[in-house]
Amino acid sequence: MTSSGNQIRELGVGMIGYAFMGKAHANAYRTLGYMAWPPPLRPSLRSIAGRDERAVAEAATRYGFERSVTDWKELVADPQVELLDNNGPNSVHAEPTIAAAEAGKHVICEKPLGRDAAESYELWQRVQAAGVVHMCAFNYRFVPAVRLARQLLEAEELGEIHHFRGRYLQDWGATTAAVWRFEKAEAGSGALGDLGTHVIDLARYLVGEITEVAALAQTFQPEREVDDAVEAAVAFVGGAVGTIEATRFASGRKNAFTWEINGSKGSLAFDLERLNELQLSEHGKGFRTLLVTEPDHPFMEWWWPPGHVIGWEHTFVHELEHLLGAIAGRNTIAPHGATFEDGYRASEVCDAIERSAAGGRRETVRRKDRS
Repeated sequence: MTSSGNQIRELGVGMIGYAFMGKAHANAYRTLGYMAWPPPLRPSLRSIAGRDERAVAEAATRYGFERSVTDWKELVADPQVELLDNNGPNSVHAEPTIAAAEAGKHVICEKPLGRDAAESYELWQRVQAAGVVHMCAFNYRFVPAVRLARQLLEAEELGEIHHFRGRYLQDWGATTAAVWRFEKAEAGSGALGDLGTHVIDLARYLVGEITEVAALAQTFQPEREVDDAVEAAVAFVGGAVGTIEATRFASGRKNAFTWEINGSKGSLAFDLERLNELQLSEHGKGFRTLLVTEPDHPFMEWWWPPGHVIGWEHTFVHELEHLLGAIAGRNTIAPHGATFEDGYRASEVCDAIERSAAGGRRETVRRKDRS
């Protein structure tokens, strides 16, 4: 019950995928029910789908789902599932998500939305036509420091934006293990779609649309089907220029997502491994650290006293609360959440980077609107 005595409506959740992202999303659903109080809707974990019967049954027990299935079609057909949360491999983003939306269920799909821009566009068009709430799971939009950066940029505290520099570095790519992320049919691309798409989305969210790219891509592991690293120079619609880097071959870098924005009146810098901090330089002065834990900072009303930091897992609490709020009619997904259109736009930038790297020339980012 809420403090006013009104019952909080339940929303049945069905999930595809039970590994890394499945764990993160399941944890968030359970946490937001009591931390983001009162929640817009109370998530009820109905069903979880995965291909390994024993493993998905174990996940259902561990995460608190009522049942498990090995066929996503059974999950989509379940009348108790009102929201599909798709954390499966990239190759199973499109078909189940479209099927769920066309069955009248709201949907959230992990990034990248599709394996390429064409698949992402079809996903966007068909889900948009179904009229359900939809969200592409770019969780880094929901880091308090990132949201504070957006507020500072909207207030024009940095003046005219000149530069964006973003890089996402990890080191696990030098493996010979059979991983679906290394197979083009399953993943679509490598470090570009896995890591680079996060950089692209935050560049779009904070600075604006990317219009042109000039890129290099490299595969270091023999016979691997996808890129291991990408480097791109980019141009933005407002006149800013930038760089985007992504690799899974940066030895010693575990989850190093950093970005910097330079404007005519100041600069901002962020490091995901120091998630609660935002670096700010004003009027040519050196950077100072803002500890983003004050009561008036984004999302902090749900958490702890100032100085008591939060973690990576809490970004999913913020993200999924925002999704439930949109389903309940409290808010819209855009502009702070990523819609399927945002997922498609990021995929077009990825495709332009691939074309540029393959052809050795600057490429214009394509853009299709709703049909």
